[in-house]
Amino acid sequence: MTEPTEPMRDARPPRHGRLAFGCVALVAAMIGASYAAVPLYDMFCRATGYGGTTQVATSSPANALDRTMTVRFDGNVAPGLKWAFGPEQTTMTVRVGETKLAMFKAKNVSDKPLTATATYNVTPDQTGAYFSKIQCFCFTEQTLQPGEEIDMPVAFFVDPSIAENRELDGLNELTLSYTFFPARQRTSAAAVAAERPRS
Repeated sequence: MTEPTEPMRDARPPRHGRLAFGCVALVAAMIGASYAAVPLYDMFCRATGYGGTTQVATSSPANALDRTMTVRFDGNVAPGLKWAFGPEQTTMTVRVGETKLAMFKAKNVSDKPLTATATYNVTPDQTGAYFSKIQCFCFTEQTLQPGEEIDMPVAFFVDPSIAENRELDGLNELTLSYTFFPARQRTSAAAVAAERPRS
C-alpha cells in the first residue's frame, strides 16, 4: 500500500498579493496625478494663453506699433458675494505695445467685511497669449469693509508679437473680463496661485 503524497506547493508568490499591490499603486498614482493636475494646467494656461489666460509682465515693450485695437472691459460678481463691481470705462482704443491703465470700481454693499478674489480671462481665447498685465487687483485677495468703495487699476498692454501671428491679422477687438468670488471659493486655474511674471 502506497503512502499518500503531499500536494506540490507553488513557489510563485500568491496572485492575490500582487493584484492588491498593483491596485494600491494605481490608486496612489491617481491621487498624485489629481493633486498635480491643477498646478500643471495653471502653468500650461499661463505659458500658452489657453482659454484666454492672460500673461504677466514686469515691464512695457520698448516700442508701440501703429496697429490699434479696441479693448472692452467686463466686470461680474458671483452669487453669494454682496459686492457691486464693474469697469469705469467700458471700452478703450490702444496701440499694440502701448501701456494703458483701466480702472474698475468695487463696493461692499453688505453690513460686514468681505474678502474676495478675482478670476479673469480674455476673449477671443487665442489673444490671451498676447495680453499682458503689469499691475492688477487680481494679483491678491481684496478685503472691503461694509460700505467701502475702492478704485481698482489694471495696467496692461497688447504684446507687439501679436503682429507675427498671421491668423490674428484681422483681429481689432478683444474683451478683458473679471469675476469676483468669495475668497473661500476657487473656480479656475487662473485663481489657484498668485501670478508670476513671465521671464
